[in-house]
Amino acid sequence: MYGSMKTEREQFRRNLVFTLCFPLLIAVLCLPARSETAQGSSGGFIKTIGTAGGVGDEPSMPFRIGETLTYHVSFAGFSNAATAELSVPEHREILGWRTWHFRASAHTLSPLRYFMTVDDQLDSYADVKTFESRQYETHLSEMGSIEDQILHPSSVAQPHRAAIPVVAVLPGTLDPLGTLFELRTVDWRQTSEFRAPVYDGEDLLEVRARLEVPSETVAVDAGNFSATQISIHLYKNGVEATRESFSLWLAGDPMRTPVLLEAELPMGSVRVELTSYRR
Repeated sequence: MYGSMKTEREQFRRNLVFTLCFPLLIAVLCLPARSETAQGSSGGFIKTIGTAGGVGDEPSMPFRIGETLTYHVSFAGFSNAATAELSVPEHREILGWRTWHFRASAHTLSPLRYFMTVDDQLDSYADVKTFESRQYETHLSEMGSIEDQILHPSSVAQPHRAAIPVVAVLPGTLDPLGTLFELRTVDWRQTSEFRAPVYDGEDLLEVRARLEVPSETVAVDAGNFSATQISIHLYKNGVEATRESFSLWLAGDPMRTPVLLEAELPMGSVRVELTSYRR
């Protein structure tokens, strides 16, 4: 019984992480984009990246330090299930790497909170040029259980910058938050599919994001937006997780703001919509 409850709690946390990070999973329309293809040495992953600037330059991005996006979450039969926030607090040096610091947090609200208390925070430190995960932190407070974890993904191709434990991953591996922000750098006018290996703190997955609708109007709490619809698919060992599906809408503005995510999960349907933004 306890094992079953623990498994359900872990599955809920994993679903929540992907749901809140993939629009929150997750194009630089204002950048001159150049497609690059990188093949993982053993997984066959393909990664398409929008870049700008010369060699050695830090590329321009559709987001900037100080950006804060706030979201309203509907889950199953709860129209006011949770709030979520995405932010870009700073640049930071991590073990000699210059990184973007991305943060996501989520808090359940009453009445759902009465029997499913969740106060989670995720911190991603992604390489400023490649978005590879240099450090990934999960700070989870869920239903009376507190868990803090700091991970340092590293591929065999990367030099180890310090005598610290690392998690072996494929070259080019992202974390969920870094994936969301890199999706904002993809030029969806010229790219129909984005693929990348992603380490979520437990498993190495492949994310495939596909263009579904180039432009349509979506209505969310923050207003009406012309947006691009993208479907998100998760694969493990080449097999798609068919029980979970995600659709992400990125606004057709220079910031490529994630304005809406809809997800179908084993525990119910989820809708995450933008309520406010500060830049």
